[in-house]
Amino acid sequence: MELRPDRLERQLAGEPLRPVYLVAGAEPLLVQEAADAIRAKAREEGYGEREVYDAEGSFNWNTLGQGMASLSLFASRRLFDLRLPTGKPGKDGSEALREYCDNPPPDTVLLITAQDWSRAHAGKWSEAIARVGHLVAVWPLKPHELGDWLERRLRSRGLVATPDAVQRLADRVEGNLLAAAQEVDKLALLVGAARGTRSEAIDAAQMEKLVADSSRFDVFKLVDAALAGDSVRAVRMLSALRAEGDQVAGLMPMVAREVLGLCSLSRAVADGGNVASAMREARIWDSKQPIYRRALERHPAPRWEAFAAECGRIDRAAKGRGDGDPWLLLERLLVAIADGRARKLLAS
Repeated sequence: MELRPDRLERQLAGEPLRPVYLVAGAEPLLVQEAADAIRAKAREEGYGEREVYDAEGSFNWNTLGQGMASLSLFASRRLFDLRLPTGKPGKDGSEALREYCDNPPPDTVLLITAQDWSRAHAGKWSEAIARVGHLVAVWPLKPHELGDWLERRLRSRGLVATPDAVQRLADRVEGNLLAAAQEVDKLALLVGAARGTRSEAIDAAQMEKLVADSSRFDVFKLVDAALAGDSVRAVRMLSALRAEGDQVAGLMPMVAREVLGLCSLSRAVADGGNVASAMREARIWDSKQPIYRRALERHPAPRWEAFAAECGRIDRAAKGRGDGDPWLLLERLLVAIADGRARKLLAS
């Protein structure tokens, strides 16, 4: 069965451990916490021995099979902790994992963790795991999901915050879930020490004083915000990147690549092509297709070509070979991409 991370805890509480678990995703904190919950459940159920394997490079999958087949001198129940960073076991690994799932050894749990996951990673080996165990796919939180996640996290620490305070916290830690968790833990200590009780809701002003600015953005999220039509968020992210020491010249290759890709898509659609087929041919991830669709609906093909030309102008300015403030030019481009009504900014 495939589970969301927030369902795993309930599932663990309601059933004995299954023979195998795969916890995979690019959000290290959520992967770590899900794996820790499984390890804690294993300790409760008497799995007194734990063996750790790192499946990197030329890992010999026979080693894992031999370890499972051997008898333990110390515990009748064992947890095998397999680290698979890429989420891709290869041919030998896939076969070994399928064989394990076809005939799981008794009194043994196999926990596999991976720091990368997408639909392209899945295969018969992960289907076999989902059939006899659980696949916990950890997807990065979307911006609109962060507030709910923070509220749950605060409640788990005995804290309550007003909606404005939660939004203030989200603005501060967006793009850095580890920092978000650390800030919530810090709030539990500071607020508890100050009040002796945590029943009173934290308001926005208190949150502002208590929480450090831990936002971490990257150019991928920056472009996604503009394509999604969120000009306010795009401008805020650009400001954060500038404050962190990024340079426009370093940001432009990714911005230009996305704009040029949308140029190609918009031309294909203008020529009567199917947008879904065009995106499949361009190998655009399923998770990103909705924001691409919105961006294509917002601007016709000639405007995307104008945006591409503007990328060249910004790049020249950033490298000292053109006029204008590159930060201001990039901000105007992002706002124009996000909001069709703002395209006149590029002419100023």
